[in-house]
Order: sequence, then C-alpha cells, then structure tokens
Amino acid sequence: MFKYYLAKLLKKLRLSAVRNSSVDATAKLESGTVFVNSKINKHSFCGYDCMIVNCRIGSYTSVASRVSIGGVAHPVHFVSTSPAFLSHKDSIKTKFASHEFLPQIETEVGNDVWIGEGAYIKAGVSIGDGAVIGMGSVVTRNVPPYAIAAGNPARVIKMRFEQDVVEALVRMRWWDLPDTELARLGPLFNNPIEMLKSEGYL
Repeated sequence: MFKYYLAKLLKKLRLSAVRNSSVDATAKLESGTVFVNSKINKHSFCGYDCMIVNCRIGSYTSVASRVSIGGVAHPVHFVSTSPAFLSHKDSIKTKFASHEFLPQIETEVGNDVWIGEGAYIKAGVSIGDGAVIGMGSVVTRNVPPYAIAAGNPARVIKMRFEQDVVEALVRMRWWDLPDTELARLGPLFNNPIEMLKSEGYL
C-alpha cells in the first residue's frame, strides 16, 4: 500500500507545464501535461501526460490521459521540413537558414466533450459540443455536436441522442448556466428528455 501511495505522489510531483495559457480556477491539469498557447474553461479537466498546443477547450469537458491536441506544422512546401532551415527556436541548434514559418493553427474543443485516453486531435479540427472521441482515435476532421467518433482515422459511429434532443441541447447551452441553476437541474441530468421538457426546450 505504501508503494502505491508513493508512486502516486511522485506522479503528482511532476506538475504540469503551462505557458502563455489561461486555465480557469475551477479547471484542472494533471501532472506531466504540457499546455501551451491554450485556454481551458470552467469545470473542465485534462488527464496525465497530455500535449495541448494552440487549443481552446470549453466548459465541463473531460480530456483523458496521454491525449495530444493541436501542435505546430512543418513546411511541407519547402525543400526540407527540418527546423534547421527555420527562424524560430526549437530542439536543435544548427541553422542553415532562418525562414519564417510558424503558423498558429487553432483547434477548438467544445463544451461537455469527452476525449478518451490516447486520442490524437489534428491541429485545426473542431470538436462540437457534447461530442465523444473514442480511446486511441486519430481525429483528422471536424466532429459535429453530440456525435460519437472513433477509429483511425476517426469517423462518426453514432449520435448520443435523437436529432431533436441534440438540437434542444445545443439551444439550451446548459454549460453557460450559473452554478445555482445547475444545482437545481442536476437531479434531472440522468434524463435528458425530462430535463429539456422541464425547461421548455422540447
């Protein structure tokens, strides 16, 4: 038992690396995660050992461990893709030229999204509100709201709800409600149709 708690403590002590980013006071980044030029909103969390670059993450979103979102591009239209010919600082020291190339391609992850462990989300992709990304998926194109996408490359395998329920949830935007309202509605969250009817969305 002691070894278990010691290992857990050592894992936590690694901390997370955050640069030029905004992390809401109610959000959490687990240790080992690199979070650069990004934003994560209220009550969202990111698991261990994630790499998140140039990304906007909504509220109430759950990102599992070892997820990669966004990143930087290499110049495939140059003679070489190597940073040895680029102006910005990086992991190598040798420079044969200093061409400017550092596009900031932003990735959007909506509200109430669940991204499974080990998923890869390509830079520039948009993940809609309420979507679910399966474990180990490679997402190369946009995922619509409340879709469940999985695979390599990821594709939509089903929708979480019927279309009228999806449309009602998108209109309601419950993630924007104050905590007092969510405390009132919380007991109905296991029954989407009843909750939406109670608020006049269905």
